[in-house]
Amino acid sequence: MKVPKFADLILFEDDDLIVVNKPPFIASLDEREGGEINMLRLAKQYTDDAQICHRLDKETSGALIIAKNPEAYRTVSMQFERRKVKKVYHAVIDGTHVFDDLLVDLPILNVGKSSVTISRQDGKRAETWFKSLRYFKHYTLVECRPVTGRMHQIRIHLATQRASIAGDDMYKGQPVFLSKLKRKYTLGKDQEEQPIMKRFALHAYEVAFKLPSGADVNIHAPYPKDFETLLKLLDKFDS
Repeated sequence: MKVPKFADLILFEDDDLIVVNKPPFIASLDEREGGEINMLRLAKQYTDDAQICHRLDKETSGALIIAKNPEAYRTVSMQFERRKVKKVYHAVIDGTHVFDDLLVDLPILNVGKSSVTISRQDGKRAETWFKSLRYFKHYTLVECRPVTGRMHQIRIHLATQRASIAGDDMYKGQPVFLSKLKRKYTLGKDQEEQPIMKRFALHAYEVAFKLPSGADVNIHAPYPKDFETLLKLLDKFDS
């Protein structure tokens, strides 16, 4: 995989903070195996004291806040703790679903090995709002606004609504193939069809928070190429 130039990912920067548009397939922090490039390492090459203020799943693209000094890190961390950071994600989900500000408030239990489950008994409070943005024949583009920040929260909350994210096999999401959308689609002999997106279709579209100076900032992260391509093809063949 080609490692992007950190400077090319920057959506916002001041003396204290950076917001980048994280590409898919790059972890936010060091993974146990080590060796792999991640956002923290890229950020530290750019500015020595960089700290990642929150995490995005490796496959998830989009807005990621990075602090340039310990004070800025504390300021943003406190906002996350107090649920003061506005986070908006966009996801393409299996099926047509009309979510009109639906609140899913099912507690999530971390069961280890990067796996979570819904547990009313032992889970931690988890709340996500969902709103349908665009309808296709077999899919829906939804806006997801997590209030809390549990691991895999959006993914498992959507799965409980039988609306798994396209391509999210961990939560029964199906990959999107062009042959499913396009009539008379044919592949060459001995060719195996690849899904339109080689990951689950989740993108951190917007973050809004306060800078250490007290000023409000609201950042939108443009869709990466694979997400944009999926929407274009759904528009063309599935609307």
